[in-house]
Amino acid sequence: MRTIILELNIDRPDDLYAQIVGLTAGLDEAHAFARQARLILLLANQIGDVDVITQLIRLAAQRDGPGQNFADSETL
Repeated sequence: MRTIILELNIDRPDDLYAQIVGLTAGLDEAHAFARQARLILLLANQIGDVDVITQLIRLAAQRDGPGQNFADSETL
C-alpha cells in the first residue's frame, strides 16, 4: 500500500484552488454537487488504488487528526 502524503504536494496551489472554486460557480446546489462528485470520481480513478482512496475518505471524514492542518490551510 502506498503512503498517504499529508504535506503540501501541489505545484501552484493557488491556481488549483481558483479552478476548484470556479468549477461550481453559478451552478445550483444539485448541479454543483454533481460536478464535485464527477471531479472526485475522476481523481479517484487517477489514484487508482482503492486502499489509498479508502484511507483518504476516512481521513477526510475525521474532524481532527492527521492532515487536518493541511485540509484547513488557506493554500488549499
